[in-house]
Order: sequence, then structure tokens, then C-alpha cells
Amino acid sequence: MADHLKTFFDARLVERLGASLHAAAPTFPRAAFIREAAKGLDGHELMDRARHIAGAMHRALPQDYPEAVEVLLRSLGPRTEATEGGAMATFYYLPHTIFVAEHGLEHFEPSMRAQHALTQRFTAEYSIRPYLERHTTRTLARLREWTEDPSEHVRRLVSEGTRTRLPWASRLREFQKDPTPVLALLERLKDDPALYVRRSVANNLNDIGKDHPALLVQVATAWMKDATPEREWLVRHALRSSIKRGEPAALAVVGARPPSGIEARVTQLPRRAALGDTVEVHFEVTNRSKQQQTLVVDLAVHFQKANGEARPKVFKVRELLLGPGQAETVSKRVSFAQLSTRKHYAGPHRFEALVNGQGLPLGVVEVSG
Repeated sequence: MADHLKTFFDARLVERLGASLHAAAPTFPRAAFIREAAKGLDGHELMDRARHIAGAMHRALPQDYPEAVEVLLRSLGPRTEATEGGAMATFYYLPHTIFVAEHGLEHFEPSMRAQHALTQRFTAEYSIRPYLERHTTRTLARLREWTEDPSEHVRRLVSEGTRTRLPWASRLREFQKDPTPVLALLERLKDDPALYVRRSVANNLNDIGKDHPALLVQVATAWMKDATPEREWLVRHALRSSIKRGEPAALAVVGARPPSGIEARVTQLPRRAALGDTVEVHFEVTNRSKQQQTLVVDLAVHFQKANGEARPKVFKVRELLLGPGQAETVSKRVSFAQLSTRKHYAGPHRFEALVNGQGLPLGVVEVSG
């Protein structure tokens, strides 16, 4: 997470939070809460800042949890209209979800009410997970009801909260072993009218495929029958990691077979670049066979790591339908800018085309510091 997101949790936010809770409950000890919650914030990273504030919130709110949740709910602002690409301001509610996750496990109904409300302002995909582990049957039943909720934020929570490999979250180990209960929920959401929800369903399936590749192919094959364009996109997105790994069964679902007589020739790739640069690569894909072929074309860049080893990252390029002897040029831009989520290092970076999972060398870019 970027530093600017971490520092979003500052003294001003604490004051704003204290004011909202005091407005919801005049007996809320606003001044004491602000003093405790703001003290020592600078020494914490993002999640620890949010937990620190949530801890102060817990000590200031009524000790009766259902009563505390009622105060919390009365303090909430309006529901957000944003879906993907929403503003950072919604992170204001991260301490609220931590409070529910850490203190509400023995109070199922008030906590479900809180998460239903919070996910329409921020997200409850992290706070729902302890309930899936502690109250599995009841939580799955509630999520099943929420697959028909009018709010797409709530419907998305069903799929995003049950992801076995949700980024920055602990694994849902039991569902990793047996994802059947999760698949039952995804089945109800596969044709959701909101792309926001369908993208989450695809990401959930992609997670399942990392532990159960054959099951992913089975589900994807079934969903492709009489699929709308929207569902077909969902399936292809769900298969992206399997396709990048070149798994034949996943490629077959999208009509791609192991390539035969396919060549890749680089037409533009600099020999040298510097950290911070953006490199543009162009390469021509040619079908030398006598058969028309469906080709899923990706680009693998073997990035240097701090220990001197190189590890590939795969970028999607496009799909091609090439007849015998036909060729087409494709391109991709690759950034070597330093990011909070990825640090780049100087050294040789090998580029290769991945065509239906088969690696075809393109060249090496020497990146300097």
C-alpha cells in the first residue's frame, strides 16, 4: 500500500471519526477517544493504524456490543455510488470493519447488519471472513440471501468475501480444501447484471483454479454452454492464470489448442533501458501451419529480483485467429517505474511471447540503475 494511503489515517481523520460517533451518541467520550486514537499513529503502518483506531473505538463505545454497533450504524455517512476505481475516502470505514471482525463474533445478527451496511460504504470482504470460519453454516446461508440483494455492493461481498486467496487476507483453508459451498454462491451470481460483481466472481474462480485446476475447467466448460457475451468474458477472465500457465484443458475451453507451426519474431525491442523507463515491444506472430488456429498471446517478462534471480510476470496481450500463413503484429508496453507493489532492479530482463502457453523468445533488455 502506498504511503499516502497509510497517512490517510491521521489526527484529522480521528477528529472526524470522533465527531461522527459523538453525533450518533452524545454520551460518547469524544475528547478521550481522540486523544487515545491519535496518540502514536505516526509509528504505525496502514493496517496497524486502522487497528489502533479500532482499539480506541472499542474502549470508547458502550461495552455492550449490540449497543455499540447501533452507535456505529447511526454514525455512518451516505452509501457510496462508486464501484471499481472508487475514491480512497472510503477507507475511512476500515476501523469500523476491524471493530466488527474482532469484537462481534459472539453477536451474529448485529454483526451481519453492520457488515451489510458497511460494505455499501467501503467493503466487508475482510470482516466477513472470521464469521465464515466461526459460523460457517449461518454465514453461508446469509450470503445466499445476499446474492439477491438490491445493492451490487452487497452482492459483490458474497463473491469477494469468499475468495480463498483474497489479497492481503488470511486464506480460507476449509474452502481451499472443498470449494463446493463457494461454487454454489458463484452459480447464483454468474449472470449478475453488474460487471463489478461478475469481475469478482471471475477472480474467485481464478483463486479456486489455483488449488483445483480440473474443477475450474469443469465449471468453466459448463458455464460456456449457451453463454451470453458477458458470461463468456467472465469465464475467460476466470481462466486467465490457467491460460498463462499453458494448461491445455483451460486453453481448450476458449477454443485454443497447443500451437503448431507458430513463430514469433520481434520487430521492436530496445536493447537497453533505465529504471523508470517504459519499454514498448512489438512482435509478429505467424501461423506456418496449414490449419487455422485460435491463439492466446501473452508476454512474459523475467524481472530481476533483489537476490539476482529472475522471475517471470505475465501480461495479457490479445487473442488472435490466424489462418494458414497469416501473420499479425501485436504490441505491449512494460513499465520499469518503481511502484509500492513492485520494486525493479537493474540487470538483464528476458522477454518472451507466450502463445497458448508455449514460450517463444523475443530478446533481452539490459536495464540500468
